[in-house]
Amino acid sequence: MSSATTSETPAADRAYQHVKTGLLDGSFPDGELLSEGEVAGTLQMSRTPVREAFLRLQSEGFLKLYPKRGALVVPVSATEARALIEARLALESFAIDKLAIEGADAMSAIGRRLAEHPACDGTELSDAEMHVADRAFHATLVDAAANPVVTDLYNTLRDKQMRITSTARTHSQRDRITHQHAELAHTLAAGDAEATKTLLREHLLGTVRALGISGGPYLDPSDT
Repeated sequence: MSSATTSETPAADRAYQHVKTGLLDGSFPDGELLSEGEVAGTLQMSRTPVREAFLRLQSEGFLKLYPKRGALVVPVSATEARALIEARLALESFAIDKLAIEGADAMSAIGRRLAEHPACDGTELSDAEMHVADRAFHATLVDAAANPVVTDLYNTLRDKQMRITSTARTHSQRDRITHQHAELAHTLAAGDAEATKTLLREHLLGTVRALGISGGPYLDPSDT
């Protein structure tokens, strides 16, 4: 961001974006107590805009304010995390079904496009870049369904999705994630919708397990 752009952006908005980015990429983990003074010092601004940013993030459910103590990063419950991944499975499965109805050519085109996506390799990406690439890979699949309602629903999950999966998308998980992305792309390009949905379920179930929670019967039919 240029100095001119920074000076034109209200301080409260800059504080909001700074803190929210830290919440979404895991820099500010669940249970951490954020200090107005520390954030203000980092951003070289007064506490007032930071307080405004904290209030905004509290209204969005990310923080809980404690007067004279700071802002607690609200932990994400296992139930909320599982519910989000279930919603992702439903929306992305819809996209696969929609492509299947459109025919083999539509599936093949998107599959080939996804196969070239950085999220299928990621060796040249930093962890932060891989985080973004992962989300973009799945968003590309959803966008391919050309259903604006589904796309909007998926996009409304973006912030919570990125926050919840930031701890699952670690460097140690990269080989599994990129390999599964490549498999999804290959199977979609081959025109096999059912196999693609099976791989998608396994992929998302792996994310849930990396978070240390069970998949539940929707994500993992064997978990009954």
